[in-house]
Amino acid sequence: MEPDREIRYSLRPLRVPGGNTVSAALCGPLSRPHPHPRCPPMSSSRRRVAVLGATGVAGQQFLVSLEQHPWFEVVALAASSRSAGRSYREAITTESGQMRWACEEPLPARFEDVPVQNAAELDPGSVDLVFSAVESDAARALEERFAPRVPVVSTSSAFRYEDDVPIIVPGVNHEHAVLVKRQQRERGWKGCVVPIPNCTTTGLVVALAPLARQFGVEAVIMTSMQALSGAGRSPGVLGLDALDNVIPYIPKEEEKVQTETSKILGALEGDRIVPLDVPVSAHCNRVNVRDGHTECVSLGLGSPASPADVAEAMRSFGSEFTDLGLPSAPPDLIHVTDDPYRPQPRVDRRLNDGMTTVVGRVREDPVLRNGIKMVLLSHNTKLGAAKGATLVAEYLVEQGLG
Repeated sequence: MEPDREIRYSLRPLRVPGGNTVSAALCGPLSRPHPHPRCPPMSSSRRRVAVLGATGVAGQQFLVSLEQHPWFEVVALAASSRSAGRSYREAITTESGQMRWACEEPLPARFEDVPVQNAAELDPGSVDLVFSAVESDAARALEERFAPRVPVVSTSSAFRYEDDVPIIVPGVNHEHAVLVKRQQRERGWKGCVVPIPNCTTTGLVVALAPLARQFGVEAVIMTSMQALSGAGRSPGVLGLDALDNVIPYIPKEEEKVQTETSKILGALEGDRIVPLDVPVSAHCNRVNVRDGHTECVSLGLGSPASPADVAEAMRSFGSEFTDLGLPSAPPDLIHVTDDPYRPQPRVDRRLNDGMTTVVGRVREDPVLRNGIKMVLLSHNTKLGAAKGATLVAEYLVEQGLG
């Protein structure tokens, strides 16, 4: 928790169909309570979920996100055969005794003694939904093993670029989720695979979405300053490489941002997505920051708009999604600050438990036609990873697709 930001916890009355309420539940840190928290649109029992890749950085974030979740109950922690058969705490502890827990929050006590299972042997019939935090090289085979039976919400890129697979950013393109019906029809699956995007793409499309809808977007230039946590721990970034340094290359990152932005901001036409026809130029850099990706963005709009118009479009964006009252949704998708020194990772990344994209320095760009430039900050291990994926799963359940 940052010492210079007060983070409040709120007891939310949970709403059930018909307008009744049940006992309050402790919710995550928010700057203000969500106006419409909901109970799961199902029976009183929670959905049984498994976390694949549970011992990695992204998998650890899932445990934090799901520890007290009102809709989902973690019943299986799975990883590679190297970790299988050991307790979770043992699996993330080195021979020298170092516990390799990467989250700011402590390891939830309820998971410490849970035995880790071999992900390749976990029975798909034992769970109702799977969260996959497996590295992409291994993810495809594992996700293909579960998707015929149950929904798989994934942080990996294994399926992102297939025509029948939506890349979902809640509040931006959640309507693309109906594409899972095509997956199920054409692949003969009862489940589905729904990935979230690369963590750098996430904050960018959140900021671009209201502008694309209101003014049109004709060109995007983005330079990222990406946190070390985005590299994970294995292989990660060596301390001596990062110290007193900026690393100007992240393999495949720029191509992912360019491709995913067009797909996410594209239009759903029937059972296919027509990507937005917009050139995206990305420069991706690794910097010596723990969490939070900062991005400097210049864009050319389709029609003229003042910085004040752009700021207002972002401030008013997303209420139709946040009003659904999903448990992990923030009260605001975008926070626009007038402070010229913000956003800053250390100060702003925890806003609404890392689920709100913070935008500042909105001003004219004289180089591009109808040019606007801004700085944005997105929490790469919250909205850009486990908690963002959790919110996607909540939406799938709410829509009857999960």
